[in-house]
Amino acid sequence: MASTEPVFAYLGPAGTYTDEAARAFAARLGIDDPNLFECASFDEVFDCVDRGKCEFGVVAKENSLEGSVTATLDNFSFKSSATILGEEVVDIHHCLIMHPDAKIEDISTVASHAQGLAQCRRFLSERLPGRSTITTSSTAESARLAGENKHIASIANAFAAELYGARVEEREIEDHFGNQTSFALIGRQGHPPVFTGERYKTSLALFLQVDRAGTLNMILSEFAYAGINLSMIQSRPTKQALGDYMFFIEFKENVNDLAVQTALNCLRLKLREVKVLGSYPIM
Repeated sequence: MASTEPVFAYLGPAGTYTDEAARAFAARLGIDDPNLFECASFDEVFDCVDRGKCEFGVVAKENSLEGSVTATLDNFSFKSSATILGEEVVDIHHCLIMHPDAKIEDISTVASHAQGLAQCRRFLSERLPGRSTITTSSTAESARLAGENKHIASIANAFAAELYGARVEEREIEDHFGNQTSFALIGRQGHPPVFTGERYKTSLALFLQVDRAGTLNMILSEFAYAGINLSMIQSRPTKQALGDYMFFIEFKENVNDLAVQTALNCLRLKLREVKVLGSYPIM
C-alpha cells in the first residue's frame, strides 16, 4: 500500500540547512520521519511542487546577513504559481568539519557553499591562513568531501558531519552571531492552509503598469492609508528591459483583513498585477 504521507522537496544533498528546515516543518505537522525528495536547486523544488510531484517544497527566502535569496524571489515572481504556507527561521551555526583522522596541519583546502565561506572569513584567516578554498553546491556537499578526504576541511553544520562520517573540529565559527535564514514551506496554488496562528505575515509581488516618477510613493501611500507597516520591500528586475522593475513586499497582517483587502483592491486599479504569494502564521 502506497504511503499517504506528504513528500517534501528540498535543496539537497541530505544535511543542508534546507534539509533541517524541512524536518522542522514536518515536525510542526506531526511527522517524525518525513518523506524527503532531494533536489539540485531551488528551481527544481518549485518545479516539483508546481507539477504535483511533491506536495510541499522548502526554499530559503532570506538570510539575516546576505539578504533575500534571489532564486526564490524570481521563482515566486516570474516562474511559479506556488503559494507560501508557512515560515521557519533556522539559526545558522557553521562548524569546521574534517575527516575523522585529519589534523589541522593536514588541511590544504577548505570547501563550502559560497555563503558559508563568506560568513567565516575571519575564522579562516586566523585558523587556516593560506589554504585554498573551493565552492560547492551546498554546505552538505562540502561535508561529504571532508568525510572522504583528510586534506579537505568543510564549513557546514554538525548534522551534515554526522551524516557523512566526518568530525566537528570547531563549532560556531561564523564571523557574526545572530545569523539566521528564513525558509518558506510552499504548496501548489490553492493548497489549503496547514498552520494556524494569531499573527500572520503576507508576501506580495507587485508589477507596474508603467515605470514613472511617484509610482513607489503611490504604492507606499496605499499601505500607509490602511495603517499597514511594511516589514520588507525590495525591487527586482522584471527581466524584460533594463530599468524595468517590480516590487516584492511583506507585512505582518492577514491578507483577509479588511484594511489589507482595501489596500490591495486600490493597488489592483493602478498596477498591472498584484500577486499574493502567501499569507501564513508567524511562529
